Amino acid sequence: MKILISNDDGYLAPGINALADQLATIAEIVVVAPDSNRSGSSNSLTLDRPLRVMRAANGFYSINGTPSDCVHIALTGLLEEKPDMVVSGINQGQNMGDDTLYSGTVAAATEGFLFGIPAIAFSQVDYGWVNLDAAARAAKDFVMRRLDQLDRPILLNVNIPNLPYEDLQRVVPTRLGKRHESEAVIKTLDPHGNEIFWIGPPGKAKDAGEGTDFHATANGCISVTPLQIDLTHASQLERLRQALA
Repeated sequence: MKILISNDDGYLAPGINALADQLATIAEIVVVAPDSNRSGSSNSLTLDRPLRVMRAANGFYSINGTPSDCVHIALTGLLEEKPDMVVSGINQGQNMGDDTLYSGTVAAATEGFLFGIPAIAFSQVDYGWVNLDAAARAAKDFVMRRLDQLDRPILLNVNIPNLPYEDLQRVVPTRLGKRHESEAVIKTLDPHGNEIFWIGPPGKAKDAGEGTDFHATANGCISVTPLQIDLTHASQLERLRQALA
């Protein structure tokens, strides 16, 4: 099995290194990741400048672009063969609920999915890389699972609690929860006295009931949510037809 690995924290991040170490024991891997942190970049592609691919001492490829750039370039010009799977992560911090719309981690997996390749995004729930080795082992376990009943290609979003390996509970299929609106921007001044703004922290969970990714991880379980790309609001489409008739 050949696996393409990417992320949004950058090729030097502990998460991608731990994931690569684990997956290298079960597959032939290649790592193509951003040269720096690109969190929150979503599915953006860089179209206003050329991109450069560099090879690190450990064999990883780094690109001065977004996670989507990395997977796109890997699949369309860098790799000689199409991989059997695209795996993204392990991200530092959860990608649950509305986070998936902004996440570069999920975006890297989505890019593989758009090329018809099974793809999985892995994230740890909390920041700080606590119990990262356990998360990487859990990610390897999940990659080895047979998911033949699922329609192909698959796009799965996996969130792993920051727990020791032996304390991780079962893998739970979930739907995306929902957050409250983000908190206000943080205003400050630059060294020249000009007002600048930092995007505020995400809102707290609004829909975190049983069956959601928030609920599963809060109870020590690994959350797995199948994602899709079609954004069409089907019921609204029918109302629109009636309104325009």
